[in-house]
Amino acid sequence: MDDRTIDQIFAGSLESLPPVSSKIVRIFTSSTFTGTIFEVVDMRWGVRDEATDDHMTTELCMKEIQNCQRLSMGPNFVVSTDNLTRPAPKQTLLAQVFLGQKYGYRPIPTYILSSELQMIRDELASSGHDPTLIDTWYRKDSNAVPPISRIPKLQAEDQAKWWDTLGKFQKLFRKAAASLNQQGKMDNDAMHNYFMSVTEREVINGILSVKNTKNHCLAYIRYINNINLQNLKKASLFVDIINRSLDTESTKLLANLRDERLPAKIESSNIQKYTVEWIGREGLDNETHEEYLKHFITHFYKNIIKLVDRAMRKEDSSAQGQIVTEILQHLHACNNSVKVFYGREDSLDHIHNYMKGDSDKCLILYGEGGCGKTSLLAKSAGMSTAKEWFAGAKPISIIRFLGTTPDSSALTPTLISICQQISYNFMLPFEGIPDDLVPLTAHFKHLLTLATKEQPLFLFLDSVDQLTGTQDANKVSWLPTRLPPHCKILVSCACEESNAEVSKEYHILRRMIDVEENFIEVRALGEELAMRVIKLIYQNPYFFIASKVGFFPRMWMGTAHRDLTNYQWRLVSNAIDKCSLPIFVKLVFAEICRWRSYTKSQDTHLASTVMDSIMMLFERIEKQHGRILVFHALAYITAAKSGLSESELEDLISLDDKVLDDVYQYHLPPVRRIPPLLWTRIRNDLPNYLSEREADGVSVMNWYHRQFRDAAKERYFKNMNMATYFHSMIADYFLGIWGGGKPKPFKYTEIQRHRFNLTDKEGVADRKVPVQPLVFYSKDGAVSRYNLRKFGELPFHLVRSRRFTDLYENVLFNYEWLHAKLSSCPLQSVLADYEDACSNIDSKDSKRELMLVADALRLGGAVLGQYPNMLAPQLIGRLLPEVGSNPNIKMLLNDSDTKGPMHCALLPLYHCLHTPGGPLKYSLEGHQFAVFSICLTSDYRYVVSISNRFITWDLSTSDLTRDVNPNIEGIMQHLVLSPDNKWAAAYTNNSQTVLLNMLSSEFIIVDNPLRDAKPVTGIYLLNYNLFVYGDDQWVKFDMRGNKEEEYSPPTGVGDWPILHMEFDNRSEYRIIFWRGNLDDDRMMLNLHTKEGDYEYLNYHSAIVFTKDKNTLYTCTTPDCYAVSKYTREVTTRKWVKTQDLPRSENDDTETMLQLKTDKHDKVLFGTTSNSFVIWDFDEELRIDEQAKVLRLPYGTRNITTKMLQSNSVMLSAHRNYAIAGVRKNLYVWNMENRKLVKVLDAHFGRIIQLEPLTIGNWNSMVTSSIDRTAKVWNINNIFETVHVIDRHELQVDSISLSDNLSLAVTATRNCVGVWDLRIGKLVAKLADSPLGAIVTHAIITPDGKYIISAETGNILIWLRLTQQVIFKDEQPGIRQLTLIENGTRILSISKPSNPPGTDFVRTTATVCVREIPSGEMVYSFEYPVRSTTGVPFKPAIVTADNQNLVIIAADKTNRDCIIVHSAQNGSLLQRISLKGCGIKDVGALVDMPHKGHLIAVLTTDKGVVFDIRSKKHLRTVPRWGGCITKDGKYGLYAPSRGGLELIELKKGQTVRTFIPKVAEGVFTIICLFNKTDEYVLYYHSGKKTLRVFRTSDAEMIANYRVQAELTAVESTPDGKALVLGTIDGCVSVLAIVDTNKNDMKQYLSELPSRDEEWKKKVNKMKAHTRFKAVASIAKLSTVFANETAAADEVSDKQEQVEG
Repeated sequence: MDDRTIDQIFAGSLESLPPVSSKIVRIFTSSTFTGTIFEVVDMRWGVRDEATDDHMTTELCMKEIQNCQRLSMGPNFVVSTDNLTRPAPKQTLLAQVFLGQKYGYRPIPTYILSSELQMIRDELASSGHDPTLIDTWYRKDSNAVPPISRIPKLQAEDQAKWWDTLGKFQKLFRKAAASLNQQGKMDNDAMHNYFMSVTEREVINGILSVKNTKNHCLAYIRYINNINLQNLKKASLFVDIINRSLDTESTKLLANLRDERLPAKIESSNIQKYTVEWIGREGLDNETHEEYLKHFITHFYKNIIKLVDRAMRKEDSSAQGQIVTEILQHLHACNNSVKVFYGREDSLDHIHNYMKGDSDKCLILYGEGGCGKTSLLAKSAGMSTAKEWFAGAKPISIIRFLGTTPDSSALTPTLISICQQISYNFMLPFEGIPDDLVPLTAHFKHLLTLATKEQPLFLFLDSVDQLTGTQDANKVSWLPTRLPPHCKILVSCACEESNAEVSKEYHILRRMIDVEENFIEVRALGEELAMRVIKLIYQNPYFFIASKVGFFPRMWMGTAHRDLTNYQWRLVSNAIDKCSLPIFVKLVFAEICRWRSYTKSQDTHLASTVMDSIMMLFERIEKQHGRILVFHALAYITAAKSGLSESELEDLISLDDKVLDDVYQYHLPPVRRIPPLLWTRIRNDLPNYLSEREADGVSVMNWYHRQFRDAAKERYFKNMNMATYFHSMIADYFLGIWGGGKPKPFKYTEIQRHRFNLTDKEGVADRKVPVQPLVFYSKDGAVSRYNLRKFGELPFHLVRSRRFTDLYENVLFNYEWLHAKLSSCPLQSVLADYEDACSNIDSKDSKRELMLVADALRLGGAVLGQYPNMLAPQLIGRLLPEVGSNPNIKMLLNDSDTKGPMHCALLPLYHCLHTPGGPLKYSLEGHQFAVFSICLTSDYRYVVSISNRFITWDLSTSDLTRDVNPNIEGIMQHLVLSPDNKWAAAYTNNSQTVLLNMLSSEFIIVDNPLRDAKPVTGIYLLNYNLFVYGDDQWVKFDMRGNKEEEYSPPTGVGDWPILHMEFDNRSEYRIIFWRGNLDDDRMMLNLHTKEGDYEYLNYHSAIVFTKDKNTLYTCTTPDCYAVSKYTREVTTRKWVKTQDLPRSENDDTETMLQLKTDKHDKVLFGTTSNSFVIWDFDEELRIDEQAKVLRLPYGTRNITTKMLQSNSVMLSAHRNYAIAGVRKNLYVWNMENRKLVKVLDAHFGRIIQLEPLTIGNWNSMVTSSIDRTAKVWNINNIFETVHVIDRHELQVDSISLSDNLSLAVTATRNCVGVWDLRIGKLVAKLADSPLGAIVTHAIITPDGKYIISAETGNILIWLRLTQQVIFKDEQPGIRQLTLIENGTRILSISKPSNPPGTDFVRTTATVCVREIPSGEMVYSFEYPVRSTTGVPFKPAIVTADNQNLVIIAADKTNRDCIIVHSAQNGSLLQRISLKGCGIKDVGALVDMPHKGHLIAVLTTDKGVVFDIRSKKHLRTVPRWGGCITKDGKYGLYAPSRGGLELIELKKGQTVRTFIPKVAEGVFTIICLFNKTDEYVLYYHSGKKTLRVFRTSDAEMIANYRVQAELTAVESTPDGKALVLGTIDGCVSVLAIVDTNKNDMKQYLSELPSRDEEWKKKVNKMKAHTRFKAVASIAKLSTVFANETAAADEVSDKQEQVEG
């Protein structure tokens, strides 16, 4: 293509379009049945009897040649009368010539011009022949203009005598034709038509009439010498025999074709000749002619490859070449439709006015399916492109018929192609076009602004509702709601009154584009127009009707016009009268094209509905191509969830023995597969009713129109057993049961056994179908792609074939499946499989298991969406408690234990994450900052939330449906929605306001509009205006962010600032004024209406309005917080008190902080300092006439950070429970007795907002928190047994582990925790002062007997077994606790805090070493230290030989220095200055583990190694962070800006790189070796991931996303597990299940959580222990009793003696 043509294509011009380049290589094989059988592509193979009976064989062959020439990008013709056998490429269609010595079958013409036939008849009659034969068999069709005569379809009684009759016809026609030719009445070509074989006709069409044979055609010619004619049966396979002798006429015709005309036309390089000898009686076979056969096969293969490669090299595979092909397809489709458009002048005028007008919104064409929207849109594009409407401009037209090509099916590739087309026209590079949908949409909208008056930009988008792959819940939100100048967008979508689902996008467009003139309803054609269209079609042979389903060309041969009889026209008129939709008119036209003038009236039936017309079409195609083949092929397409590719359909039919038995009833093929051209013929008879579109990354066929799918379901799935059969067959295919060469058994038909003398009843055959792995790998073992087709189709078909065992084992409870699908598909796609299964399964137990797994995935959705490799830890951490009673969950978790470590080697030892099934329904994560405000949409479908971005979630699925980052500096504080939910707005802490279009995700940032840059304190939204207000002013904006007006408060309010504003419309609003001080609760209400201002209402504390704004509740009684009801009196313009609500207890002392009503204004909720108060106004369902007071527990209070706002309370749907969010918890009260019945640990940060979600069947609520999450709670499950996760109330500051008792001690701010790490149980919380304890350190001795802690200025030693303090001593300001001497002594270092207001002081630190457990002081000393405010204390170290205590001290000049004391007695041994090694500030000290006299001094960028005996600086190690292996050879370097390296400490060189030096942001990094040095652990606070690398090969074996920020991590002494402490107070233990270590499987299997008998064993041990204890006590009691008895006896004797 030249540059000018390419420019025209990119501009969307419909003039002089070049053909679309093809990606298909399609081979046509010309042969006869008795010659070469070319497997798969031989046109004679698979031609059904019906086609022969209707004399269509030749026509089918000619059609297929045209298809080859049209579709093939390379070779397209080969012809043969050979008997070679050749397998064809899978998706290849090539036309080839193999000419031997057989001319082949010479049929008579199926139809002849009636005038020509009459001439032949007269010639035969004049020469004495009886013409009765012609009169008997040929019928004149007057519907053809000029009339033609043809042989009607053979009836059963005619078939037997046809072949004898054919011979007579051949003689008569050839004789008459020859005679007429001699007389000059018939030319040579016309005469030759009666002598010609099918093979020659194919050669003429495939080669002789083709311009370029070099790149498209091959010919193979074979001569056989000395054919033995004595064996006529065998010889007839290779030469033409007539009357038991050689047919000389055929021989001459063949010689002319083969030896003269063909070599003269085709290039010598494309023709190959063979000469072989006839050997013996059989002549040719594979053994005697092996060399010839091998040469042929090799030569054929090389030549085909050569032609294909030649064509491929000509293809433009660049991005520009690909987009040219894409655009061309749509331009051709548009052009075809424009050529045939007729009528609809009013709609075109409307569109013309829009295109020329100044409307800045899209124009929408809508209507029911098949009404002609596509045709109207195409005509509009044609009028715009052809400059009929824009003569003085050079418009750029972007035309897309969405869903008709693979690249126009999904939104992302569609937008990319549109952006490429626009970019080309404005000379912008393609490289700047984003791939991700969100920036891609923004880029698309930016490109629209490039339009100019001279170069306007027009987009014509058909069937926008057919798009897939949109992130939002709708498919049209990406469309701009306002268009820039000189840009117009015309889209079409379906709208059917009776089908809400089909009309969904139309209704969204109605909300997006609120201008009635921008909607055009496309109606049916009407009878008059429809009849004119059909008659016009008949008058023009090239005219065809266009509708949404595509284009229907002429069905008959030649260029003759058509007509109908009067009776037939009446039938058409009657049908059109009942339905005039274009799709119906098209179907009618397809049917009447088949009518002949002699067609019987009973065979000229027309349906009256679209459905019945489609049924007639199906019936005809079944009759023509075989009912079983058509039935099954169309049923497979209909059964598929998202369509089937050509190869998938061929594979499925090849696995379907019902079809193959029918196709192969007369054959025994060497490969048991369906010939692909059988399907090709069927598809040719369904022109454009099947479309190609993209699904799961593959081009698939599917019904273009919904009516066809409905008809196919009705026809083929009426019998549910058949539906199950097809779903099961597709399931088998995607399971890969017969893939990869595995032969499938089949039974021979009786005809086959009889015909081929088979003794076996059954056989097996490889069907050549592919395997279906979950993942495809490259040669080097890397993942190349995922099997998206399998993910999309398999679950769907297993459910519908009710193969639930296969569904569970292979899909829903299969770890590998879930991991692969999560890695390649959105979470909702995975969850949809569970929801689909649940809706089709009856078993309650199975449903429960399915929902548990689905809910577990939902709860982990925020993690799994970003880290699919976290699947195994998520499932195990959540579902372990459910293993016992759920066999499928057990199977899944066993699978996770076994296969999960391949993706993440860190697996939980016990249940450590929220378990599904409890009150928590979803955890909605995605914000990086606190979720300060949430709003539910009016339909309660979505929750909108803000932090520094807007995030919207679908409440029914937990899907994140919209994430908009406006890239602002501040954090958004308060969110409001417009009444129609179209707009959202929020203001930030730096007084910017963001206005977001909720439908299109477009946003506008409004800078502070207030005078003197006073802070914005609030905003309000109406459907058409945004209001921004501050203390003394408010500003009105339109929805484009344009300032309209500024307002000031009314006079008379003095210095009272505005607290809050609400607007009913542009002129009616309410202002609440306050004193500007939280300690002064006086407020004032001003209501402004059209009639004037209402009298000010003075009140205090709280206020709330009902939904109609005519009633309010507030506190007006002085010195009391009683609530009163006021109503609005219009006549006097006053608020009139109508009722004092029932008083609540303590309302004279407890401050009312907030008042709210429920959504129906039936319940009033009050929030006071220590309780919640509920007033019920519902007459029918009233709980109590009095105020219900719900008390908070002692010590828990409601607080307020802004006037009128505090913690909220709500009622459950059944009004039996009240729920409130206070601090981090949810409090639940029983409304009947007002008792607090439940406290739920809901968030690990303060709850900011609580919103009820009680609508329909929902009994839920939504909470948001400063912990950056929003959560959805199911109140119905509020009392369900929840598998509790033990946790602290505050974050874990440190963790200390014992050596062998699986015990851990954690330090939190208020207590010491003792944990059993085998089961995750918090055994004890230790605090010497239960109230007000401040714990800073805690450590456990290696034997686990004692715990040492620092609490509130004291050092404590605890006896762990009794949980009692056995030693306590005062030591304020403890900064370090360290065990020395194998845990027999405790080192504690204390330092006073800096005085307030000082940055740096020189102070004294105290070192104490005490014995354990006595606490006896061994030694104590003090040392000077630099103390800098904000800089953590730098701990001392004990050298590896336990002999020295090394400390960072301050020298006389207040520089850091090192002092060394004896660890045995505390004596000062050394003082080491750091001046000589260039160290100013010491970061930390490290003891070198391999040599006790060596230490390292660390700074921010290096480590310096010292010998403390000689005080020498030995070496400097650059880039070392302090971590070191036990042998002292290696260290780690992990800068806070990113990267992780293994450093060799002797030379300071990098040995291995774990993480490249990539910028991951400056965050907190935790980096260490595990206790055995086998692994390196790396925690990144920004990503919240803990990565584990093998030290030996630097391979990352785990990337674990922690559920909350990590605050402490330790490795177990055996190095097999990690103990994590997090900010939410949880402690988790993760096993390092390295796939290179076999012992870890055994380690996992022996864990209590995996051992089902573990509880029984523990109970047995406890019982045994109790028995021994009882026995011991009994023994002691016996001894004591005996001793007492003996003592009594002695005493008695003494008394007797004394007596």
